[in-house]
Amino acid sequence: MKIRFHHLLLFFSFALSPLLIKAQQGDAARESKYYGIKNVPIPDSVMLEVGGMAFTHDDKLGVATRRGEIWVIEDPYGKKLKTPKYTRFASGLHEPLYLAYRNNAFYTTHRSELTKITDTDQDGKADLFKTIYAWPLSGNYHEYSYGPLFLPNGDMLVSLNLSWIGRGASLTKWRGWMLKITENGEMSPFATGLRSPAGFGLNAAGDIFYAENQGDWIGSGRITQLNLGDFAGNPAGLRWSGEPNSPLQLKPEMFADSIGLMYDFAQKHDKVKLPTVWFPHTIMGISTSAILNIDNDAFGPFKGQMLVGDQGHSKVMRVFLEKVNGEYQGACFPFREGFSSGILRMAWGSDNSLFVGMTSRGWASTGKDLYGLQRLTYNGKTPFEMKAVRAQKDGFEIEFTQPINKMQAASLANYQLNSFTYAYHRTYGSPIINTLSLPVSKAVVSGDGKKVKIMVNGLRAGYIHELKIKGLQNQAGEELLHPVAYYTLNNIPGGGANHHDHAAMLAAQKTSTSTNDNSPCGPDDSKNISVQPANWTNGPEVTINIGTKPGLKFAIENFEVPEGSRVKLVFNNTDDMLHNLVIVKKGKAEAVGKMAMELGINGSKLGYVPPSPDVLFNTCLLQPETSQSIYFTAPKAGDYPYVCTFPGHYFVMKGNMKVVPSATGKK
Repeated sequence: MKIRFHHLLLFFSFALSPLLIKAQQGDAARESKYYGIKNVPIPDSVMLEVGGMAFTHDDKLGVATRRGEIWVIEDPYGKKLKTPKYTRFASGLHEPLYLAYRNNAFYTTHRSELTKITDTDQDGKADLFKTIYAWPLSGNYHEYSYGPLFLPNGDMLVSLNLSWIGRGASLTKWRGWMLKITENGEMSPFATGLRSPAGFGLNAAGDIFYAENQGDWIGSGRITQLNLGDFAGNPAGLRWSGEPNSPLQLKPEMFADSIGLMYDFAQKHDKVKLPTVWFPHTIMGISTSAILNIDNDAFGPFKGQMLVGDQGHSKVMRVFLEKVNGEYQGACFPFREGFSSGILRMAWGSDNSLFVGMTSRGWASTGKDLYGLQRLTYNGKTPFEMKAVRAQKDGFEIEFTQPINKMQAASLANYQLNSFTYAYHRTYGSPIINTLSLPVSKAVVSGDGKKVKIMVNGLRAGYIHELKIKGLQNQAGEELLHPVAYYTLNNIPGGGANHHDHAAMLAAQKTSTSTNDNSPCGPDDSKNISVQPANWTNGPEVTINIGTKPGLKFAIENFEVPEGSRVKLVFNNTDDMLHNLVIVKKGKAEAVGKMAMELGINGSKLGYVPPSPDVLFNTCLLQPETSQSIYFTAPKAGDYPYVCTFPGHYFVMKGNMKVVPSATGKK
């Protein structure tokens, strides 16, 4: 039986841009010409699985680790010492995933409390641990906690992950909430609708943004600006909205398993806060983390913009924000790839270099190290980039970092726009839906050659607008470093909103109860046979059951089948994220995994199974807590790897099917 999503989904029908694939493959090398990555040495004796980072008053770097320690690093820049000096400041914490420093004390949120940690006798070791505020735990492994983020007035924000029991749940009080806590331990709930709020930060105006990860009710990664009483999308935390100090009154009973589009829901409920910027899943990243404002001109031409880390893709992305009709929205751009592990935290050094703290244990990343600490430095050379994309009532204004070739910029053939969105439903994640190609009718270049206004027919409020630019150079003949941007258009300036009848669009797409239609199961149905072949009159000769285990692993990583045997493989996705199982030709696991990462916007349509002859058999892309059986005849004797090709998982989630010669001589 094939597993499918609850709705008939529309997908992009156009081919994946060769320009985009080429850009993704070569970005790290090209980016290094402007932003260099330097390793901060780590002693072999220190397992620096970074959970949080904060600089002290004397410019030492404090690092909290997932193993419950806080290390203080002297001279992390390598200016004075041959190698930085590491001192263990504290230990015994419960997986701290954030760190702050204020008035000669470290603050961290671990699983069950916000703690202030002080060295009162000035010997370099913590000797006072003060609980500022504590909350209950259910014991569920998914109850991560983050913070504190200090506000300008000295109050602190913390955010609490939902538990995981097949779907996100708030098993203990205030799970799925952001809380505001004062230095003396007074707590007030601030906002809810959070699922896995791995990072947060302030922009230059002091407004609060948090980073969210894909899951139930969350179609893709995103950042959202939050005010007091906002609801950010996941209803599990509304279990506590009836508490006397709750700042909002939405109830979980208001949420059916499938609502349609979050944009439409928000038009009817003023406390619902739309994502400020979406990061299209697997295209921009897969697990948003740290948020950091660029507050000076020493890091390139992007002052006032924000950097957002991605744990799974080991990269940093850039965000331009603007206010339209009083609400933030904007565009995300690629910025810097090639880090050594999964990025969880970032911090500015005093020399305006960016310190990047990483970890990947249990959370797979494209960076292959289990942990790391690196610095990103700007070399002073301005990259040719889209600096900003601004919404207009009839299109977009694109600003560049350098003057452009005006003749090329006036050519409509150089611009490609598409709009799409995600379903708002209880299901884990969402493929891209409601796609539409938008024609560009005019391009007007500014006198200084640094801006282009493109007029676009069919802008859609509530949709992500993908902008690709090809064939455009600066006046020195250089091509754009990153020719793609994704603008989240919640509001169209000047009252030009084109809301569309989204409910009618979704109704027209409604699926039947058939189990075989429109599953994200790959490009070739012959490799995904989910019904026992009619000529297998005696059934399968071999049945293999494979589940998952923590740390992005298959529960069975090796199995044998006889050559030519009839095989039934049952894949049970018992994990809390999407997975598939893809059997490939000998030595082709990594190549197929890379191809899956390069599928771009077409990835969800194909279940992240690339159209390659190296793929022999595959399951669909399975929701958490679901399963699928596939049937195939074992190939000739040899070793056949199997992997999960959901982007980034293939690095660690793999196994081997060994086909042995048949004892009966059957082939």
